[in-house]
Amino acid sequence: MAKRYELSEQQWDQIRELLPGKSSDPGRTAMDNRNFVNGVLWILRSGARWSDLPERYGKWKTVHKRFTRWAKAEVWEKVFASLITDRDNPYLMLDSTIVKAHQQAVTGKGGAANQAVGRSRGGLTTKIHLVADSAGRPLRFLLTPGQAADISSAPELLAGMKAKAVIADKGYDSRALRDLVRAKRMRVVIPSKINRKRAIRYDKEIYKQRNLVERCFNKLKHFRRIATRFDRLDCHFMGALHLAAAMIWLK
Repeated sequence: MAKRYELSEQQWDQIRELLPGKSSDPGRTAMDNRNFVNGVLWILRSGARWSDLPERYGKWKTVHKRFTRWAKAEVWEKVFASLITDRDNPYLMLDSTIVKAHQQAVTGKGGAANQAVGRSRGGLTTKIHLVADSAGRPLRFLLTPGQAADISSAPELLAGMKAKAVIADKGYDSRALRDLVRAKRMRVVIPSKINRKRAIRYDKEIYKQRNLVERCFNKLKHFRRIATRFDRLDCHFMGALHLAAAMIWLK
């Protein structure tokens, strides 16, 4: 079971030079980077507590402390950003998913304040907003409390993005977003809400591609610590999310 959670030789070769502590960096080198990343992947995949980390990956407190340090330094985001340079962008797809926040994610000083945790039908939740490419691979994430409207994060998700078309479900149907997408010279492939007096036509064949962004969320949720939020701080949860997303690009 352990091996299927760990980096293959090919995957390791793709990221080894992106991590802190490589031989070209000043100061001490991190000879155990691979074992450390494998330990973090074991936690993300299994959904186990950090204290249950197998001893072969080192002392759990040391591994956890290093993970949080890298998360605060946005190391995981930088690794992810380095992997998406060959993205395929004929279409951009927007979507969101709600993940339940475990009780340990809202404990401690300050509770859930300012940490993208809110109340929705599922109780205390976080919403992950995502833009994916034409192959259904993640390109950018945003976190909001679970009750936030999908469309509120769309402009930030699309900032600086270029494609032939933007695909999204009717939850993103608004005049402001349509105007924004058209201003970027991209087609709008979004069905109308049921309360529109006059439905707006859209390309139904292109819209069929939207299932790829849903599949992307399914792949991310194979990591149990993404499917349920255990991290109290946004930066820790985002670090885990970017590492999980990097694994999709490494396949």
